[in-house]
Amino acid sequence: MNHASHADLGGQLGHGPVRPEPEGELFHAAWEPRALALTLAMGATGAWNIDMSRSARETLPGYADLSYYEIWIHGLEALMRRRGLVGEDEIAAGRALHAAPPLPRRLEAAAVPATLARGAPTLRPANSVTTGVARFAVGDAVRLRAEPVPHHTRRPGYVRGRRGVVEALHGAHVFADSHAQGLGEQPCWLYTVVFEGRELWGDEPGAQGLQVSIDAWEPYLEPA
Repeated sequence: MNHASHADLGGQLGHGPVRPEPEGELFHAAWEPRALALTLAMGATGAWNIDMSRSARETLPGYADLSYYEIWIHGLEALMRRRGLVGEDEIAAGRALHAAPPLPRRLEAAAVPATLARGAPTLRPANSVTTGVARFAVGDAVRLRAEPVPHHTRRPGYVRGRRGVVEALHGAHVFADSHAQGLGEQPCWLYTVVFEGRELWGDEPGAQGLQVSIDAWEPYLEPA
C-alpha cells in the first residue's frame, strides 16, 4: 500500500494560484451532496475511524487529478473494499447485489443533526500512565523530527527539521498517526509551535516578518 500523504502540499510551489470560491458555495455537481452523505453515514457505523478515513483519501493513487468529492468517494470505496463491505461487481453496477454485511451501528436520519453537532472530540484525559508529563513548555525551542515516516502522518513535510517555539499546550489528544493504523488512540500532548518565515523559506520574498503556526503532537518534536 502507498502510504504517501498526497495532501501534504504546504510550502510547495507549482500548484497554481489559489482561487477563492463564493462563501456558501458547497457543491459543484448534483452527486456531491450524496458523496458527503454516504461518507458521513458510513463513518458513523464505526467500521473505521476518522483518521483511517483521512488516510484512505490522502493516499489515493491519482490524488492530484481528482476533485474534492471524487477524493471522498474513492476513499470511501477503498475503505469498504478493505473491509469486505462492497464487491467489485457492486461498484461496477452502481447498486447492491449482495446481502449487506453487519455493521457495529447505524446512523438513522433523525439522529443526523445531533450527531453532526456533537462531532468527534479528540481531547482525552491526561495522566502519568497514558501520557506522562508534558515534555515541553510554552517558550521552549523545539525541532520537528525530520526522519522519513513509513505510514500516513499528519506531520507537515515543509516544517520537518525546522526550529520553532512552543506557543501553547492543548492537553492530550488522540494521536492521528496511530489511530489511522488501527493501533488505538494513544493520546499524546498536543502543542502549537510557531516558526519564523525565514526558518522555513530562507530569503524568499515575503518570508521575513512572516510567522507560521502548526499544531504538533509530542512524538513529532525534539528539543532544538
